[in-house]
Amino acid sequence: MCSGRVDLEFMLRAFANGQDGVLVGGCKLDECNYITHGNYDALANVYLCRKILERIGLYPERLRIAFMSGADGHLLVQTSNEFAEQVRAMGPLGRAEGIEPAALQRKLAAARKLVPFLRLAERERLRVPVKSKAAYSAFFESDETDRMFDAIFTDKWATSQILLLLRDAPLSTRAIAEKLGLNPSEVSRHINSSSRYGLVRYDTASNCYALA
Repeated sequence: MCSGRVDLEFMLRAFANGQDGVLVGGCKLDECNYITHGNYDALANVYLCRKILERIGLYPERLRIAFMSGADGHLLVQTSNEFAEQVRAMGPLGRAEGIEPAALQRKLAAARKLVPFLRLAERERLRVPVKSKAAYSAFFESDETDRMFDAIFTDKWATSQILLLLRDAPLSTRAIAEKLGLNPSEVSRHINSSSRYGLVRYDTASNCYALA
């Protein structure tokens, strides 16, 4: 399978299923057999997923991409062993970062719900015009791209978490803020935005917010 088909959803699903680390393997850059050069798409997805991991409180080093040819069996073994040792040293997913299992699953589930939106954002705002390793590194590792990603991801991820919490039971603004570690005013802003789109309603019986 072309590494370009390794979607963001696949990577996040692996972590949601409890994998402590994910290694994506692809053909050598600029040696693709197809005009699409899908390994650059894989590289972009890894950069994006690492940004997601960092923002939800996980070590971004838990995700790695490596490029090699079919003749590089020794390199595959070496890379796999090195990565396994690195992940083992980091410790179990979530526990090593101080995140409770339930909170970790909620964070990952909220991020996975944003994958379709992030695919669109990647095409429109996070697309690198030149296919070269240096260009991708310069773009995705820049402060400007970090700021752009925060503007795209952070608010929508917080809203996604709120909607997941309300799926279980109606909650007050304060209760939501405590569960997510947010300021109540931030929660109110996300609630108001969700209400305008008909996603959330105020339940007068419980004096809490619930899914519409």
